[in-house]
Amino acid sequence: MSPEVLDRALSGMIQPHYPKLLIDYSQAEDAGIYLINDDLALVQTLDFFPPIVDDPYQFGQIAACNALSDIYAMGGVPKTAMSIVCFPDDTLDISILREIMQGALSILIEAETALVGGHSISDSDIKFGLSITGLVNPNKIIKNNTPRDNDVIIITKPIGTGIINTVLKADMASPQLINLAVKYMTQLNKQASEIAQKYDISCGTDITGFGLLGHLVEVIQDTRLGAIIYYNKIKVLPEVLDFAKMGLVPAGTYNNKEYRSCFIPNFADYPVEKMDILFDPQTSGGLLLGVNPDQADAMLSELTLAGIDAYICGKFSSEILKIEVEF
Repeated sequence: MSPEVLDRALSGMIQPHYPKLLIDYSQAEDAGIYLINDDLALVQTLDFFPPIVDDPYQFGQIAACNALSDIYAMGGVPKTAMSIVCFPDDTLDISILREIMQGALSILIEAETALVGGHSISDSDIKFGLSITGLVNPNKIIKNNTPRDNDVIIITKPIGTGIINTVLKADMASPQLINLAVKYMTQLNKQASEIAQKYDISCGTDITGFGLLGHLVEVIQDTRLGAIIYYNKIKVLPEVLDFAKMGLVPAGTYNNKEYRSCFIPNFADYPVEKMDILFDPQTSGGLLLGVNPDQADAMLSELTLAGIDAYICGKFSSEILKIEVEF
């Protein structure tokens, strides 16, 4: 599904004004937020998808991390989860679903988030995910569209998992490469979010289906700022560039480029395989954060000491209105 399908479906739909609804579907944020009182708000999100790895337990872990990530991206703390299950119970043994659920539960326990229920239907294909409800201080919400001029861009995970998942489906990925990708996809953004909130953060989102550049477009498109990305400072997972050169990229990459490449001047002049990596749809990707440049090095050091493979790869700038990529 292209990035704009839901936007088009919702276009023109107007719901009543709810004074306590701080963020809804119209604002392209990572989660919705509803005010409870001056110091407390609900933050809610939902995500589910088909298996992207062969191991059911790992799939459950990845799906849980991915769903929780939107809460962390907005500075929230997840509290409860409800499962969304589509499962072909007439053709597959229920033990497979049990493994998926057990994997998800292991991540929810790590996130100190209670599984309170869910809903399942019989379907021809497996799909799994979670609806997550969390809490956030309404005065400390991290939005995805409020970058500041000269703020440094920090990302908290390497990119390339979409390409690796595509290679996995083609049975061309080594066990070592699969394990490395799974390591990052099952790494919660909890600690990265907690560390980020100690610093002067202007904006934040998590890198998922739109890819690094697609989500960066979301950050800048309604502002008077552009962004500069330094490709050589981005951490890319091993072998990903080689696979991209072979054209082994997800279909979502082409959708992302179709809808977002207009924000990148001279897009056609850049190396195709490297732009494919920058638009590679991630599953349970890292956080993308705009950080006060005076605090960026200290924040990066703290993230690194916590075992998070974070890196500085660019900055926001009022001198440009789109995205420049330097190779």
